[in-house]
Amino acid sequence: MTESKTPSIFRFWRLYLVLAVMLLCVMAIGWKVGTLHILERDFLQGQGDDRTIRTVPLVANRGLITDRNGEPLAVSTPVKSIWVNPGEIVGEARVINRLAEKLELDAEALTGRIEQNVTERQFLYVKRQLPPADAEKILSEFDGVYTQLEYQRFYPQGEVTAHLVGFSNIDDIGQEGLELTYDDWLRGVPGRRQVMIDRRGHIIEELNTLETAQPGKNLELSIDFRLQNIAYRELKEEFITRRAKAASVVVLDVSTGEVLAMVNQPSYNPHNKSDFTDFSVLRNRAITDVFEPGSTIKAFTIAAALESGFYTPETIVETSPGWMMIGADEIKDLFDYGTLTVEKIITKSSNIGSSKIALQIGAEPIRNVLDRVGFGQAAVTGFPGERSGILPNLRRWSRIETATLSFGYGLSSSALQLAQAYSVIADGGIRKPVSLLKLSEEAIADLPRERVLSETISNQV
Repeated sequence: MTESKTPSIFRFWRLYLVLAVMLLCVMAIGWKVGTLHILERDFLQGQGDDRTIRTVPLVANRGLITDRNGEPLAVSTPVKSIWVNPGEIVGEARVINRLAEKLELDAEALTGRIEQNVTERQFLYVKRQLPPADAEKILSEFDGVYTQLEYQRFYPQGEVTAHLVGFSNIDDIGQEGLELTYDDWLRGVPGRRQVMIDRRGHIIEELNTLETAQPGKNLELSIDFRLQNIAYRELKEEFITRRAKAASVVVLDVSTGEVLAMVNQPSYNPHNKSDFTDFSVLRNRAITDVFEPGSTIKAFTIAAALESGFYTPETIVETSPGWMMIGADEIKDLFDYGTLTVEKIITKSSNIGSSKIALQIGAEPIRNVLDRVGFGQAAVTGFPGERSGILPNLRRWSRIETATLSFGYGLSSSALQLAQAYSVIADGGIRKPVSLLKLSEEAIADLPRERVLSETISNQV
């Protein structure tokens, strides 16, 4: 009996061994599952979220720029940019070539960019600012290609307001004009949100907003686009007719100092800057360029003459024979105007008449008037590149320097300064700041106003 039983036990030892091993495997698997589910649950959940949950930026749109009546001058439109993770797409020559073809890019250059950034970056723009429909079409055709919402600046009035408004770059940062001056005001504050994505990078669910995007603040300019458009059209016509090198127009509201129109020639299209060869066209010449104002200064010479008490509007000045010598220098008029009153010296624009007045009253009274109305001082608009011009302050004025000062030579001014100076005469001798922004009723009431010429003399001039 014993001998027959012993072989049967050993006969099944292999089966028992297999069962034991299987039992150990089941126990090991159960232990591992329990460990993963209980002890490492948080870690694994985080790893899974890292692969499916992304924190993406919420882009903030730039503030609107309008004229004083709400006419849009600069608006932001939503666009999408294509980007890739170089590490995901490097070596995929067929995909890169197809992507380059779809986006009308050079395939070799795109491959080189991807290879150069494969170890340094996980984000690489392929093409910026596409229409959303075009970007979504690309996204549906390629794996490992992603889109990012952005805003592109659009200027409805084009070159008519280009010098004043300026423009922003592809990253929506102001580069010229008031876009640059008020960049911090116009620029929004981006936000953040958590989203769930699929394996192709498509957003399948928005989880929550971490930070709300704050759009930029709007900017209301002082200009009236109707006047701006008329001024631009008329200036361009004269600019072409006279074959001028440059030209500017500034229109002010004399009661408030607000700029109602400001245009320059030559101008440019803010939507097409890639073909620029002459960057001087970007300058707002009415503010950044200075020149000798010439005969426009005669009105202030006459104001100084009337203040001196030596002259009245009816005082006679002899200008014959239409020229005069001051030392070795000759001063002359276009014609021999003969005997003129002080009033006619302005209307005839007589260099001889203004020179004789200046030589009698001296240079200092004229310079004093020019200083009081704002020459040689910046208008303080905050516009980039604004210049103050030059108003000479000599210890001793020669006779020729005195004479030429009286008809606008030997000093320099911008078109805006000249307009501000004439606004003093137009507003009865009151000087006030100029503004490129629309002023509220409260701001107008609180404007600093300084009387720099008597009302009587301003009216006479």
